[in-house]
Amino acid sequence: MKEDNEARLARLKNIVLNMPEKPGSYQYYDADGTIIYVGKAKNLKRRVSSYFHKEVDRFKTKVLVSKIMDITYTVVNTEEDALLLENALIKKYSPRYNILLKDGKTYPSICITNEYFPRIFPTRQINRNAGTYFGPYAHIGSMHAVLDFIKKLYHPRTCRGNIRPEEIERGKYKPCLEYHIKNCGGCCIGKQSIEDYQANMQAAREILKGNTRQLLRMIWDDMQRAAEELRFEDAQVLKEKYFLVEQFCAKSEVVSHTITDVDVFTCLPEENGGNAYVNYIHVKNGQINQSFTFEYKRRLSETAEEILVDAIPEIRERFQSSAKEIIVEKPLEWNIPGAEFFVPQRGDKAHLLELSRMNCRQYKLDKLKQSEKLNPEQHATRLMQELRDKLGLPSLPMRIEAFDNSNISGSDAVSSCVVFKKMKPSKKDYRKYNIKTVEGPDDYASMQETVRRRYGKTADELRSVLGISGRVSLQQAKGAETAITATLPDLIVCDGGIGQMHCVAEVVWGELQLDIPIAGLAKDDKHRTNELLFLHDTGGDVHQRPVTVQLKTDSELFHVLTRLQDEVHRFAITFHRDKRSKTALASELDNIKGIGPKTAAALLKAFKSVKRIKEADYQSIANIIGPAKAKILKETWT
Repeated sequence: MKEDNEARLARLKNIVLNMPEKPGSYQYYDADGTIIYVGKAKNLKRRVSSYFHKEVDRFKTKVLVSKIMDITYTVVNTEEDALLLENALIKKYSPRYNILLKDGKTYPSICITNEYFPRIFPTRQINRNAGTYFGPYAHIGSMHAVLDFIKKLYHPRTCRGNIRPEEIERGKYKPCLEYHIKNCGGCCIGKQSIEDYQANMQAAREILKGNTRQLLRMIWDDMQRAAEELRFEDAQVLKEKYFLVEQFCAKSEVVSHTITDVDVFTCLPEENGGNAYVNYIHVKNGQINQSFTFEYKRRLSETAEEILVDAIPEIRERFQSSAKEIIVEKPLEWNIPGAEFFVPQRGDKAHLLELSRMNCRQYKLDKLKQSEKLNPEQHATRLMQELRDKLGLPSLPMRIEAFDNSNISGSDAVSSCVVFKKMKPSKKDYRKYNIKTVEGPDDYASMQETVRRRYGKTADELRSVLGISGRVSLQQAKGAETAITATLPDLIVCDGGIGQMHCVAEVVWGELQLDIPIAGLAKDDKHRTNELLFLHDTGGDVHQRPVTVQLKTDSELFHVLTRLQDEVHRFAITFHRDKRSKTALASELDNIKGIGPKTAAALLKAFKSVKRIKEADYQSIANIIGPAKAKILKETWT
């Protein structure tokens, strides 16, 4: 029983490990496949992991975690969408461990009534016969900001009476305070015509639909005109209105009262055959109440449209969907009785289609991450294949070597070489080089000396084994199948730009005549790595112009290459610092006549530094190295 529970938790933690750090809604299932809890999160991975990676105090939460057998989630674009989606799913599934949302706690909408002089107001009750509804709004403040803006701009009436034209003619109504303080146009007393009032309400509808571009242009023109006429107070008011409209965010993409009952399908096939992923979203009464992604086996020749032909009827039957409209990415040459396919170009339905695409992409990415964690070799192979394809290498870069120099004004000059095997550091293969033949701070000459010492002996041995005297390609070297071929890299990476790449090419391609591809990681003026440069030997042209390889800075491959760069830099700096420290110590102790290496080592072991030795009294030093040598030290430093 304990082993089963540990296996369950390990499986759930693996699911959480691969969840995205994006907003969305998550669902917990019990052993019967029933949803027992629906939650929302700004960051799905962080929120869900809190259930499994820290001690929970509440008894109810502990019971919930003990019942979880599976986890699914839906990714959305914003926190507001996550709130709305959670609301819809809780109302649909009534999960056992959720606090059920009552009607009084649902999100409000804005209603424009169907009256002769329409009213506009917030409400939580939806009665489609009474008027047109916009929303719902997850942020109450945002909704009231929109209402205030419409009130200031168009002055709709706020009274609740049913104003009729014949009663206006009879003079039945009297103006209220809102009219006197200029918040109402006075439609009840004939001061505002029905045509003018209806035009204002139509403009308000366009604002609530999000069609604000024309309105912004009109306000901007009025503001400029007011400024030119030196009416600065009016211009300031218009400026505030402009920014209010500009910041206004229309209703959420996951909820729309204009969408009653639709199915949304997207398909994302894997490259080079493999599987395909189909996402299904169902919208009922303006709310998403189902969202799932399925994995389908795929034949090499099957397109996304052909996969959907089989998947759509199966998924609709599974969820018993009778939606008469099916939203897809491309037209399908195929019909479903009682339903029509629709390819939206803009609006709410296009937003739903993009949301489905996003969930499909996320599911594919999560599956890839999960399989790579279970099989690290697959992850490394994928990165090596990506690097090979981008650089056009003849084979997978199984072994990558990088070089860097370090010195201060030419003193204590050193160089280092780090090795990555299968895209991971191989520290046992790291090497340090003391620069021997270069005088002064000459990075290019230091790099050439290091590369020459690194590959010179290997090149000579390879020619001897192969029985040739000319150039040696990597294919020839690998074909030799000797121990020395294992030390040859598939790619050399320079921590620098064109100059370092050319000086390495002069030695590797020119002197040693080894056909090894050379790349460089160049930095921008802020010393941040921003591009990958590449040289490929085309016959000994060591000064050819390198090619800039496009690489996304947030990609895994870019992170691996920058890690390689950081590692070779760290290794060189550490080596240089150690060498400089030893030189400093030697100048202090080793030059004192009568103080040998063993005495110096004993003193440093006891006092940790030369400074502390100088500060120590005669007796403390004598206790370590004896009175005679202690006297020598004190006489030397006094």
